[in-house]
Amino acid sequence: MEAAHRRVAADLADQIAAGLWAPGDQLPSRAALARHYGVHEQTVRLAMILLRSRGLIEGERRSRLYVAHPPVMRALIAPDRDWPYQAERIASGAWKAGEQLADRLGVPVGATLNHEVLECLDPGGRSALIVCTWWRGRRRPHASHVAEVEVMHLDETQAHALGLTVDSPAYRLVRTRLDDASRPVETADLILPMDRWTIRL
Repeated sequence: MEAAHRRVAADLADQIAAGLWAPGDQLPSRAALARHYGVHEQTVRLAMILLRSRGLIEGERRSRLYVAHPPVMRALIAPDRDWPYQAERIASGAWKAGEQLADRLGVPVGATLNHEVLECLDPGGRSALIVCTWWRGRRRPHASHVAEVEVMHLDETQAHALGLTVDSPAYRLVRTRLDDASRPVETADLILPMDRWTIRL
């Protein structure tokens, strides 16, 4: 038998797909939906989490939720350019360099690095990409950069931040910034969901 929250989520997803709820429409309250479906509010909360993970709704968990606008496709042409819209720091702190990071930054394995994770938002406030950056000491200016692209699948933390399901395909762009002497000063992973980005380097 199908779990109640999956049944509620499937019905709401069908309504959204049929156009009964348009992008930007506010959904009824959890209490109203619970009464409509004859379920507990916790069941509706779980259904909302499922719909949000599929990118069908957006909004803060404790406030009203809205039907999501389809993501805008963007082309990444200049991976060294700073994000022009709002970005929120979702993590920061010290990080011990493993083999890959040590190689990327030219530091010993186990060296203490600074680490920062930014969630970059589009003009509508929706998550567009995640940037995870590592550097040693103070941040220094750079003169150039190198970049490589690979395909990956989102883990649970990345998927939650981007409003997608776990294992959704994404590009991982590894960008390393270099100083005047071509020494690495900073390296970053740019996580770009494939449903929102094309890459033209």
